[in-house]
Amino acid sequence: MTEIVRPGPLRWLAYAFGAGLPARHRTWVLHDVTAPTWVLRHLVRSVVQIAPFGVALYLLVPGSPAIRATAVVMGTVIGLLYSLAFVEAAAEHRAIKAGYPEGTAAATRRERRRRGRRGPGTYPGGPTGPPRFPTPTNGGTR
Repeated sequence: MTEIVRPGPLRWLAYAFGAGLPARHRTWVLHDVTAPTWVLRHLVRSVVQIAPFGVALYLLVPGSPAIRATAVVMGTVIGLLYSLAFVEAAAEHRAIKAGYPEGTAAATRRERRRRGRRGPGTYPGGPTGPPRFPTPTNGGTR
């Protein structure tokens, strides 16, 4: 497996705003868009994109501080909702920009979910999982 090389803070900031990363960060990009926390990572990138506009609007628009703060918070909420509406497409686009074929991010997430699932047939105890209490069939008595 290829070593995961994290980008530095300035490169990550550029990446958060949509810039591509050098090839040495390719594996990290795939990890970024397929890790168990991939949606949370997407939301953090979205907040980084929205924050400068929120601060500028709060400082430049006249009015009561409470009204300005409420407007910025509500605008941020709406921005995050729109961001969530396109989370899968955005993640896929980042993977494509890193050089992966279309569908790689979704397929990787699907495979990780399949491997990590705990359900019938995945336990060493048999198709129904490990016994939870002693029964006559597993050596105990009822």
